Amino acid sequence: MTSLPQYNTDRGMLHISEYGRNIQKMVEFAIREQDREKRNKLAMALITLMGNLNPHLRDVADYKHKLWDHLFIISDFKLDVDSPYTKPTAETLKTKPDTMPYPQQKIRFRFYGKNIEKMIEEAANMEEGPLKSGFINLIGSFMKQSCRSWNEEMLSDEEILAHLEMLSGGRIKMTTEGDDIQFNALPLRNNRPQNTSGQNNNRFRNNNNNNNNRNRNGGGGGQNNNNRNNRNNRNFRDNNNRNRGN
Repeated sequence: MTSLPQYNTDRGMLHISEYGRNIQKMVEFAIREQDREKRNKLAMALITLMGNLNPHLRDVADYKHKLWDHLFIISDFKLDVDSPYTKPTAETLKTKPDTMPYPQQKIRFRFYGKNIEKMIEEAANMEEGPLKSGFINLIGSFMKQSCRSWNEEMLSDEEILAHLEMLSGGRIKMTTEGDDIQFNALPLRNNRPQNTSGQNNNRFRNNNNNNNNRNRNGGGGGQNNNNRNNRNNRNFRDNNNRNRGN
């Protein structure tokens, strides 16, 4: 009499599914082993096997420690062996991390970001001099570049100075006439190389098609048309070879 198949729904829960059902059965066998020395040997063999099944863990720092933690988790913390690391507990595994505080500060101009406000605050607390002026010029250049990147709009120097005064709470007051203002945004660049190989190939194909149509229509100069087709075909192959070389 054949036995009925056993489905996964009838089996115990897999604690770590990445290692599979067989590893869990081996761990359960090691738990039932009465001799402690044999249990330690079984545990070392399981660690080696688990490392071979998941070689990507070797890229993790102290991956041996992680394998031992996984071994105890698979055993539901019931395996009593001599581990080179501190044995984890179910309580430490279920402990939730501390909630990270999320900044709730309001940003006056979103396209500038929060860091630019911190930089303006730092510039406002600096002593007057060329260092402060140069720092403000760098901040203003970044503000102009940021606005153009996000809004596709170029602000004038007067508008940038107004924003600087507003964000600094009136502590940075500069004018375009009396102060050395150099707000320079980086130019837009589009240095993508144009691929003209497709255009050249289409030109060669069109010339061949035109010559073939003349031959079908009974036009004169059939031999000349064939010569042109041969030249176009050679140019077509040379062009493809140049493209592959590039």
